[in-house]
Amino acid sequence: MSAVYSVKEIYIYPIKSLAGISLQSAKAEEMGFENDRRWMLINTENVHVTQREYPIMSQFYPQILEGKITISFEDENHEFLIEEHLENKIESHVWDDKSEVFEVNKDSSKWFSDKLGFECKLVKILKNGDRKHESSGLNETFNVSLADGYPYLLIGTESLDFLNEKLEDKITITRFRPNIVVSTKKAHEEDDFKAFTIGDVQFRNIKPCGRCIMVNNDPQKGIVKKEPLKTLSKYRNVNNSVLFGTNIVSLNNGIITVGDEVVF
Repeated sequence: MSAVYSVKEIYIYPIKSLAGISLQSAKAEEMGFENDRRWMLINTENVHVTQREYPIMSQFYPQILEGKITISFEDENHEFLIEEHLENKIESHVWDDKSEVFEVNKDSSKWFSDKLGFECKLVKILKNGDRKHESSGLNETFNVSLADGYPYLLIGTESLDFLNEKLEDKITITRFRPNIVVSTKKAHEEDDFKAFTIGDVQFRNIKPCGRCIMVNNDPQKGIVKKEPLKTLSKYRNVNNSVLFGTNIVSLNNGIITVGDEVVF
């Protein structure tokens, strides 16, 4: 019999705010899974751009194979090497956090600019420590990739099931862009997870995740609707923040795999 708490799905999102990749296993690192949100698009003011302003970004689908990332959009593909980048450092931000990044190459920046209809650059964060996120609530600083706030987002299966019971149009877990989906017994019990281990990786829960308008973007169509934020706000609004899923950090490097038990 399978464990009550076990890993059901694993996702990475190589380029911030583009579609994700479902994996059977992933390497956990301090700043997030390997190749998770190590890239992002920035505008001419070096500010990150996301689905919040450009819902069509959900229609760009990445794949990783043999040291390359291939992006599919409509009927076109574009690829670049995971290791490539130009030499000139760019000072950017992810929200309030300073982020040191490097442009991947001019061709990739032009391709995304042409497809999105505005000038932008594809940039990469190179190493641990190039972006630090300060948690005011915990008075701690975390090394993070280019994710919004924390390296990992974990969601329990019962949380989605409970929400779907209230929705006329059912949604999938991809709407919330988790890194780790685990089987649970009760809705939102992941909020109260403390320290736990998956595979040989130790994780620590930081705080429940406040959600924004981005979860209303249908990732299959790139169309923003009123749900699920409207329904969630009726029963998951805490201090004017709508919560779904929880932010966690890893305490060591290691591999986790779909089917691994969550050990408390």
